[in-house]
This record gives sequence, C-alpha cells and structure tokens, in this order.
Amino acid sequence: MSKLRFHKPVRVQPGRIDRDKVVLSTKHAAEILLRDWPDRGQKKRERAMRACLEVIKGRKPPSYARNAFISAARDARILLDDWTSPRVC
Repeated sequence: MSKLRFHKPVRVQPGRIDRDKVVLSTKHAAEILLRDWPDRGQKKRERAMRACLEVIKGRKPPSYARNAFISAARDARILLDDWTSPRVC
C-alpha cells in the first residue's frame, strides 16, 4: 500500500460542505472518483481513473495519479487544497 501513497495529501469536497476528504493514496482517489464524484461525465475524471489504474498496476508512480486527480478535482470545482505550495499567513 505504501507504494500507492501520495507524497502530499489532496483535500477535496465532493459532497456536503461539512464533509471534506483528505486523499492520501491512489486507492483512496480511485474510490472517490468511482463513488463520490459529483459529475460522472467529465473527461478529466475518466483520465484520472485511468491514471489510478496505471499506478495500481505498477506501471506509473503515484504522482501520476495524484496529478490527474488534482486536475479532475479542479475541473469539477471540488479541489480545496493540494498542499503543493507553502501557505502565506
């Protein structure tokens, strides 16, 4: 399982406002894409699902699925934070 973990978590809000999800792995991203995604017809969602499958099969690194998941979440407007840049207070 550790081979499937993301180097940094991704936070999304696929449903209710009070139900944020912190995505730590390719497996968790795939579950959200399959079960909780708000718009099932998006091409970026489909690409992210294929990317997760490539990682699970061992053909790509977890960063491949993470980047595709972030792109799909941004497109679906459910991305809250991908922790890729330092926060400025």
